[in-house]
Amino acid sequence: MLIGYARTSTAEQEAGLDAQERDLRAAGCEKIYAERVSSVAADRARLAEALRFVRSGDVLVVTKPDRLARSTADLLSIVTDLEKRGVALLVLSMGGQPVDTRGATGKLLLTMLAAIAAFERDLVLERQREGISAAKAAGKYKGRAPTARAKASEVLALHAQGVAVAEIARRLNIGTASAFRILRDSRSS
Repeated sequence: MLIGYARTSTAEQEAGLDAQERDLRAAGCEKIYAERVSSVAADRARLAEALRFVRSGDVLVVTKPDRLARSTADLLSIVTDLEKRGVALLVLSMGGQPVDTRGATGKLLLTMLAAIAAFERDLVLERQREGISAAKAAGKYKGRAPTARAKASEVLALHAQGVAVAEIARRLNIGTASAFRILRDSRSS
C-alpha cells in the first residue's frame, strides 16, 4: 500500500499542502496524512500516525525530504526505522528526480542528497546571519515589525465591546497570547 505524508509549516501555505496532496494522490497513495505544523515542532501528530500505520511491504511517500524530516540525521533515522519494519520510502522529488529506497541506489542517493540539502541549508542560514549582521551594523535592520502591537487600538476597542479574547485574536488574525499581552500592558500603563 502507498501511504502519503504531506506537511506545511503554516496555515498560509495552504496551496502548498493542497499541491502535495494532489501529487501524492497522483502517485497512487491510498491514504494520506496531512498537517500544518513546523518541522521543529515537538509534536507532528499526523506523521506519528502515518509511521504507526505503515506495515511491512508498504511504501511511505512524500513529495520532498524536508516535508518528512527536520535534518539529515532525522531523515536517516526515519528511513532506518522504516527499513527495520520492511517499509520503503519514496520521495517524489529529490532535486527533480524520484528516489525510492526499495533499491540500493535509492538508499545511497537519499543519504547523499539529504546531506547536500542540509549543507545547502546551513550555507543559506550562514549567509542570512551575515546579511543581518551587516544590515544591523549599517543601522538598516530593525527586525520584523510587531504585527500584533500595531493592532493594539483594535484589540482594546473590541475588548471594550465585550468581545472575548479568543474571538478578538481570531478576528484580527493575531495570537491569543498577543491579545492578552496588549490588554495586560494597557492596564499597567
